[in-house]
Amino acid sequence: MTKYTLTINGKKTQVEAEPDTPMLWVIRDYVGLKGTKFGCGMGLCGACTIHLDGQAIRSCQTPISSVKATNKITTIEGISAGINIDHVVQKAWIEEQVPQCGYCQSGQIMSAVALLKSNPNPTDDDIDTFMSGNICRCGTYVRIRKAIHSAASEMKKK
Repeated sequence: MTKYTLTINGKKTQVEAEPDTPMLWVIRDYVGLKGTKFGCGMGLCGACTIHLDGQAIRSCQTPISSVKATNKITTIEGISAGINIDHVVQKAWIEEQVPQCGYCQSGQIMSAVALLKSNPNPTDDDIDTFMSGNICRCGTYVRIRKAIHSAASEMKKK
Protein backbone atom coordinates (compact mmCIF):
# COMPACT_ATOMS: atom_id res chain seq x y z
CA MET A 1 0.00 0.00 0.00
CA THR A 2 1.12 3.50 -0.86
CA LYS A 3 0.02 6.78 0.76
CA TYR A 4 -1.50 9.38 -1.56
CA THR A 5 -2.58 12.95 -0.94
CA LEU A 6 -5.54 13.96 -3.07
CA THR A 7 -7.55 17.16 -3.43
CA ILE A 8 -11.17 16.12 -3.90
CA ASN A 9 -13.86 18.79 -4.11
CA GLY A 10 -11.46 21.34 -2.66
CA LYS A 11 -10.49 19.25 0.36
CA LYS A 12 -7.17 17.54 0.89
CA THR A 13 -7.42 13.92 1.91
CA GLN A 14 -4.94 11.12 2.39
CA VAL A 15 -5.58 7.52 1.43
CA GLU A 16 -3.57 4.34 1.36
CA ALA A 17 -4.13 2.23 -1.73
CA GLU A 18 -2.43 -0.03 -4.18
CA PRO A 19 -1.01 2.02 -7.11
CA ASP A 20 -3.33 0.34 -9.63
CA THR A 21 -6.53 1.06 -7.65
CA PRO A 22 -8.96 2.91 -9.94
CA MET A 23 -9.96 6.38 -8.76
CA LEU A 24 -13.60 5.22 -8.87
CA TRP A 25 -12.98 2.89 -5.94
CA VAL A 26 -10.78 5.40 -4.13
CA ILE A 27 -13.58 7.98 -4.33
CA ARG A 28 -16.38 5.58 -3.40
CA ASP A 29 -14.76 3.15 -0.94
CA TYR A 30 -11.82 5.03 0.58
CA VAL A 31 -13.25 8.57 0.62
CA GLY A 32 -16.94 7.62 0.94
CA LEU A 33 -18.41 9.76 -1.85
CA LYS A 34 -21.05 7.59 -3.51
CA GLY A 35 -22.28 9.88 -6.33
CA THR A 36 -19.74 8.58 -8.84
CA LYS A 37 -21.17 5.32 -10.18
CA PHE A 38 -19.70 2.06 -11.44
CA GLY A 39 -21.14 1.18 -14.82
CA CYS A 40 -19.04 -0.94 -17.14
CA GLY A 41 -15.56 -0.81 -15.61
CA MET A 42 -14.04 -0.25 -19.06
CA GLY A 43 -14.47 3.51 -19.51
CA LEU A 44 -17.19 3.05 -22.12
CA CYS A 45 -20.43 4.09 -20.40
CA GLY A 46 -19.47 7.34 -18.60
CA ALA A 47 -21.25 6.60 -15.30
CA CYS A 48 -17.93 7.07 -13.46
CA THR A 49 -17.12 10.48 -14.97
CA ILE A 50 -15.28 12.92 -12.71
CA HIS A 51 -13.19 16.01 -13.44
CA LEU A 52 -9.41 16.03 -13.14
CA ASP A 53 -8.23 19.63 -13.34
CA GLY A 54 -11.49 20.51 -15.10
CA GLN A 55 -11.31 17.75 -17.72
CA ALA A 56 -13.92 14.99 -17.78
CA ILE A 57 -12.24 11.60 -17.26
CA ARG A 58 -13.37 8.05 -16.59
CA SER A 59 -12.47 7.26 -13.01
CA CYS A 60 -12.80 3.49 -13.51
CA GLN A 61 -9.81 3.60 -15.87
CA THR A 62 -7.67 6.11 -13.96
CA PRO A 63 -5.30 4.51 -11.45
CA ILE A 64 -4.58 6.48 -8.31
CA SER A 65 -0.86 6.36 -9.12
CA SER A 66 -1.50 8.63 -12.15
CA VAL A 67 -3.04 11.38 -10.02
CA LYS A 68 -0.70 13.97 -8.52
CA ALA A 69 -1.21 15.73 -5.21
CA THR A 70 -1.49 19.01 -7.16
CA ASN A 71 -4.37 17.74 -9.34
CA LYS A 72 -7.86 18.97 -8.50
CA ILE A 73 -10.48 16.23 -8.54
CA THR A 74 -14.15 17.18 -8.72
CA THR A 75 -16.97 14.69 -8.25
CA ILE A 76 -20.72 15.21 -8.62
CA GLU A 77 -20.79 16.15 -4.92
CA GLY A 78 -18.36 18.99 -5.60
CA ILE A 79 -20.06 20.91 -8.40
CA SER A 80 -22.58 22.62 -6.10
CA ALA A 81 -21.92 24.65 -2.98
CA GLY A 82 -22.64 22.72 0.19
CA ILE A 83 -25.81 20.67 0.16
CA ASN A 84 -27.58 22.99 -2.28
CA ILE A 85 -28.26 21.91 -5.82
CA ASP A 86 -27.23 25.22 -7.28
CA HIS A 87 -25.15 24.41 -10.33
CA VAL A 88 -26.84 25.65 -13.50
CA VAL A 89 -26.57 22.20 -15.12
CA GLN A 90 -28.15 20.45 -12.15
CA LYS A 91 -30.98 22.98 -12.15
CA ALA A 92 -31.53 22.41 -15.88
CA TRP A 93 -31.58 18.64 -15.31
CA ILE A 94 -34.37 19.10 -12.76
CA GLU A 95 -36.26 21.64 -14.87
CA GLU A 96 -36.19 19.40 -17.96
CA GLN A 97 -36.93 16.26 -15.90
CA VAL A 98 -33.95 14.49 -17.44
CA PRO A 99 -33.49 11.52 -15.10
CA GLN A 100 -35.59 8.45 -15.49
CA CYS A 101 -33.82 5.74 -13.50
CA GLY A 102 -31.05 8.23 -12.66
CA TYR A 103 -28.13 5.82 -12.55
CA CYS A 104 -26.07 7.44 -15.30
CA GLN A 105 -26.99 10.99 -14.43
CA SER A 106 -24.02 11.94 -12.25
CA GLY A 107 -21.73 11.00 -15.14
CA GLN A 108 -23.98 12.78 -17.64
CA ILE A 109 -23.97 15.94 -15.53
CA MET A 110 -20.20 15.85 -15.05
CA SER A 111 -19.71 15.53 -18.82
CA ALA A 112 -22.23 18.31 -19.51
CA VAL A 113 -20.43 20.64 -17.07
CA ALA A 114 -17.11 19.93 -18.84
CA LEU A 115 -18.72 20.50 -22.24
CA LEU A 116 -20.15 23.87 -21.25
CA LYS A 117 -16.85 24.92 -19.73
CA SER A 118 -15.07 24.29 -23.04
CA ASN A 119 -17.97 25.28 -25.32
CA PRO A 120 -20.52 27.64 -23.75
CA ASN A 121 -22.71 27.67 -26.87
CA PRO A 122 -22.84 24.09 -28.19
CA THR A 123 -24.87 22.98 -31.18
CA ASP A 124 -26.85 19.74 -31.17
CA ASP A 125 -23.96 18.11 -33.03
CA ASP A 126 -21.45 19.42 -30.46
CA ILE A 127 -23.57 18.00 -27.64
CA ASP A 128 -24.07 14.65 -29.35
CA THR A 129 -20.36 14.32 -30.08
CA PHE A 130 -19.16 15.36 -26.62
CA MET A 131 -21.78 13.31 -24.77
CA SER A 132 -21.42 10.21 -26.97
CA GLY A 133 -19.26 8.52 -24.32
CA ASN A 134 -22.10 8.64 -21.80
CA ILE A 135 -24.71 5.92 -22.15
CA CYS A 136 -28.25 6.37 -20.85
CA ARG A 137 -30.01 3.04 -20.80
CA CYS A 138 -33.35 4.81 -20.42
CA GLY A 139 -32.75 6.82 -23.60
CA THR A 140 -33.25 10.32 -22.21
CA TYR A 141 -30.88 11.81 -24.80
CA VAL A 142 -33.41 14.35 -26.11
CA ARG A 143 -34.00 15.67 -22.58
CA ILE A 144 -30.24 15.68 -21.90
CA ARG A 145 -29.64 17.79 -25.02
CA LYS A 146 -32.49 20.14 -24.07
CA ALA A 147 -31.11 20.55 -20.54
CA ILE A 148 -27.63 21.35 -21.86
CA HIS A 149 -29.08 24.03 -24.16
CA SER A 150 -31.12 25.38 -21.23
CA ALA A 151 -28.02 25.49 -18.98
CA ALA A 152 -26.02 27.21 -21.73
CA SER A 153 -28.76 29.83 -22.08
CA GLU A 154 -28.83 30.41 -18.31
CA MET A 155 -25.04 30.77 -18.22
CA LYS A 156 -25.21 33.56 -20.81
CA LYS A 157 -27.50 35.54 -18.51
CA LYS A 158 -24.96 35.55 -15.68
